[in-house]
Amino acid sequence: MHILVTNDDGPPNAESSPYVLPFVRTLEDAGHTVSVILPDTQRSWIGKAHIVGQDVQATHYWPPKANPDVHSPTTSSAPDDGTHPWILVNSTPASCAQLGLSQMFFQDRPKIDLVISGPNYGRNTTAVFALSSGTLGAALEAAVCGYRAIAVSFAFFDRQNIPEVVAESCKQGMKVCEWLAKNGTWGEGRLFSVNVPLRQDVMEKKVVWTEILQNQWLKGACFQELPATNAVDDPAAEEANLRRQESNGGAESGTVTEEASKWKHRHFKWAPRFTDVYDAVLQAGPGSDGWAVKEGETSVTAIRANFMHAEPTNGEIKL
Repeated sequence: MHILVTNDDGPPNAESSPYVLPFVRTLEDAGHTVSVILPDTQRSWIGKAHIVGQDVQATHYWPPKANPDVHSPTTSSAPDDGTHPWILVNSTPASCAQLGLSQMFFQDRPKIDLVISGPNYGRNTTAVFALSSGTLGAALEAAVCGYRAIAVSFAFFDRQNIPEVVAESCKQGMKVCEWLAKNGTWGEGRLFSVNVPLRQDVMEKKVVWTEILQNQWLKGACFQELPATNAVDDPAAEEANLRRQESNGGAESGTVTEEASKWKHRHFKWAPRFTDVYDAVLQAGPGSDGWAVKEGETSVTAIRANFMHAEPTNGEIKL
């Protein structure tokens, strides 16, 4: 197959994007033709957004032979080695999907058979994660463009990213995508969200159909107020902090806020409470995507690229 790969984590980087390079290599080693178009920087939590009025620029990028070391996480291009380059775009995952399908990879490559968005650095289980996910956003964009699309996410339980474990999850993710491409029910905007646990025995565990757990942020918001003397770290550092919270079960970072007067300027940072997600999974019990991943199973959820209506759907409203 000719597979278009995109993501929301950006180019290979030990801190923010550790899975895309080994996953692409796994696909290529299996004989697939792989075209890669990625945001040029971390773009998580952005959903299916496009940036109006943006001067969108696409540059060629040759990935390193191996993932960058955590102590030297460069994302600059390797020298041109004669292979087909990846494309980096200064925009969103959904824009990458659009550009990859409509503007790139036509001159010397066959028609794209499948779009894979990911593997995301972290799970995209339950509604509150899925609705904000740039990984799902790129897959949704591909689906509304008429292509078969799969969002793949790796649910980690620590941040060690042991190469042998990552390699097994890459193989599992590829096998599931290959099976869905051949056997999945497509058409009418259908796509799939796949969550693969990052663990050594994942290929020995079940692959199960699941539903997305409908949950919510319990306090209605995910912003944390900062003391007047504090500043928000750069996006990469903030994202790394979120990864740490996700790996330790959602424990809060412990930043102390101060009481604000009525008209005082205030500032905040995005700080989702992962405990809301994990608690909702435990309370709901078996059957959801979140529960399957908790049990070490690979979750496959069929979804549609639309805001599906709910009841009631007819009749007059008399005011």
